[in-house]
Amino acid sequence: MAGQPAKRLYPFLAPLARNSRGGSVQRVQDVVRDAIVRLDLPPGTLIDKAALCARLGVSRFPVSEALGRLAAEGFVEVLPQRGTRVARIDLDDCRQAMFIRRALEAQTMLAIAPRADAALLAALDRNLRDQEAALGAEHGGRFHTLDLALHELLLDVLGFDRVKHAVEAARGSLDRARLFMCTPQRQVATLDEHRAIVAALKKRDADAARRAMETHLDAVMTELVGFAGRNPDAVAIAARETAAA
Repeated sequence: MAGQPAKRLYPFLAPLARNSRGGSVQRVQDVVRDAIVRLDLPPGTLIDKAALCARLGVSRFPVSEALGRLAAEGFVEVLPQRGTRVARIDLDDCRQAMFIRRALEAQTMLAIAPRADAALLAALDRNLRDQEAALGAEHGGRFHTLDLALHELLLDVLGFDRVKHAVEAARGSLDRARLFMCTPQRQVATLDEHRAIVAALKKRDADAARRAMETHLDAVMTELVGFAGRNPDAVAIAARETAAA
């Protein structure tokens, strides 16, 4: 009976399959990171290791190791004598991540615009229609998923795995913040920005596609800075930025 309350915690996590490929530490790391990015575990949440063990069906060792890795990635922080909690979103880290994305995805537009074929344009149009259908949900996960899918379509056409992996790694730092900001108003703005990117690709206009991508990513960063100022409990702002403000 003593273990029952722990098992009822974290209902958004599924027990790990015992015959799955890959080590337990990596699988725990992946599912907890995903829960943090999806905001199932919001910034500031204290993590109950015993409850994680009970819910995922693993021993304490892989959970402790996974949380140590997530601390190194900046997703959680270890508090002496208090335990582990989900870290606040780091605005400096987001700036660096967006710098990487902007450089790589703008260059991607220059590379793929001259060879944007009918199959790519049809896939992008389908994605835009699905985005429009998903508009309106407060902090809508469906719209966010489609947003990510559009960018992945473009990177897939580029065909450079190392570039795609670099963008995905950078995006991990931004996804929690993007979900916080995925309001109906931001969704409409994002859809318009995506439409401008696709319109430039249809014209095979590489420079216009680059500018449209840069405008889109700059708008996201501008909104994130505003969000950080309004939500200090969720976003960590460097002392120098606070002083400058």
